[in-house]
Amino acid sequence: MRFIAAKAAAALTAVVAAVLAVPPPASAAAQLIGNGAFTSSTAPWQAIGQTTVTAESGRMRVNVTSVVTNPWDAMVTSPTTTALNAGKSYTLSFDAYSTTAFKATTTVQYVATPSSNQSLAAPVQLTTGSRRYSIPFVAASATNTAAEVTFQLGGSGATPTVRFDNVSLMETQSTRPTALYVNNLSNPAKWVAANQGTSDATAIGSNIANKPIFEWFGGWFTDLTLAVDSYVGAAQAADKLPMLVAYNIPNRDACANQSGGGAGDAAGYHTWITEFAKAIGTRHAIVVLEPDGVAAASCAAKPEDQYKMLLDATQVLKAQAPNAWVYLDAGNATWVAADDMATRLVKSGIANTRGFSVNVSNYITTAASESYSVAVNGYLSGTVGAKKYVIDTSRNGNGPWTGVDNWCNPPGRKLGSVPAKQTSGAEYVFWVKVPGDSDGSCNLGQGIPAGTFSPKLAMALINGTS
Repeated sequence: MRFIAAKAAAALTAVVAAVLAVPPPASAAAQLIGNGAFTSSTAPWQAIGQTTVTAESGRMRVNVTSVVTNPWDAMVTSPTTTALNAGKSYTLSFDAYSTTAFKATTTVQYVATPSSNQSLAAPVQLTTGSRRYSIPFVAASATNTAAEVTFQLGGSGATPTVRFDNVSLMETQSTRPTALYVNNLSNPAKWVAANQGTSDATAIGSNIANKPIFEWFGGWFTDLTLAVDSYVGAAQAADKLPMLVAYNIPNRDACANQSGGGAGDAAGYHTWITEFAKAIGTRHAIVVLEPDGVAAASCAAKPEDQYKMLLDATQVLKAQAPNAWVYLDAGNATWVAADDMATRLVKSGIANTRGFSVNVSNYITTAASESYSVAVNGYLSGTVGAKKYVIDTSRNGNGPWTGVDNWCNPPGRKLGSVPAKQTSGAEYVFWVKVPGDSDGSCNLGQGIPAGTFSPKLAMALINGTS
């Protein structure tokens, strides 16, 4: 697929601290946990039963002081900053690890009736390595909805020490955000921040880094929940729409292989896409599903297996991330004929999605991509019905190149229309491909691995030159 994201999972984790530390705009989803970052103290968290609580290196350290049978006999709790809204969706997220691996319990419960009225009571499998946990739930009905969050640590058969950080509780917006999220930790934004004062940084900052660009997610993240939850949570806190690419199907980029890889098999992919979807949860999002996955299936040894994995992915996303608008990728206007693409999309679960994406990481003009999408929809109309579609315009300002490997860092290309919702035709034009990220070691990107940001490539797109 001409793209492997830079393996910078650690950078995304910084989003969590930003979410908790930066005052959100007035329209944003409110943070309902006070002091979830534990920068200098643990207040207002309290130890209950057989626990002690201290602040330690920006985390909350909880010592279980005695072996107890019931989970609630050793716990910590903190009130929410406001009462919950019954029937509304929320997401509780946090980082945690323990000196002893065991199954803890976390709850969001009403203070007046804690044992009988819990909106959330979820098992949490703690490990000795820090992990991110992201748990969606719906607030229960009650007369008094003043609430608290608890971590119940009894019942392990031991006296573990458990550390928590970046605790977040936010309500999913009732109204879907309209503005797209600009990530200040995107590859271009990080490069600009590290090269302030240069003319290239100024140009890239004002032409690329300040635009809403998709974040790509694949097997390079050791903690996928952390990466997805941090990014989606940051967008939610700003009342913006996060835009994610799911890119981990087995036999990925089967035709070109510049970005080969993906999950090892169908079972591994199911596990991965399930974690990805659960990390989004009930929050609003936009997802482009497996760029080139449908189009390149014919290059795999067993194309039908590829379609089955994509079908499963659409089902998982529909069930686990119900507020995500999912667009199943449909290649580009010059690759697979529209009737064949429609057939493949149906096999791959297009019925479970909002629609399809075209031209991801390619250079085909918007007009040609529109015509192709209309043609695909013409064939879909006879089966699942016409679908919404989106077009990647990140690099199509000068249209396609006719030279060798015209899909791979071709010269003389240019940024296309900036990401925006459309009033007709495509639902959105997006920058799915990150402008400046290499397609692989080819043409202008000779020696630059796929997914690596290059100011040279970015400036070429800004100027429309080689």
